[in-house]
Amino acid sequence: MAINKVMVVDDSATERHVLGDILGKKGYLVVYAESGEKAVENSRTELPDLILMDVVMPGLNGFQATRAITQDPATKHIPVIICTTKGQETDKIWGMRQGAKDYITKPIGAEELLGKIAALG
Repeated sequence: MAINKVMVVDDSATERHVLGDILGKKGYLVVYAESGEKAVENSRTELPDLILMDVVMPGLNGFQATRAITQDPATKHIPVIICTTKGQETDKIWGMRQGAKDYITKPIGAEELLGKIAALG
């Protein structure tokens, strides 16, 4: 599966900018969502090839949004990589149980991120 369009989900404008910059420089089309609710909504309208999901957000958190996206017949084909400060092993296990394909702990390095995207594509 070719990955061209990536949705970055994070309530931090700085994080969205940093990840968008890394992806944009590599030629990915980047779309954004600033909340879990927006991520679920935009995953249906934008149909990205990949979602990078923060966990700690007000309202619907990233685990809940990942579960909603990966269980929805319209969006369950979209892989989700969780990108979060929550680095405990139990967090990683829980994230994968929600349907995530991979898990990256912040701060995110460009090489690590691009490597994980390449592994999915």
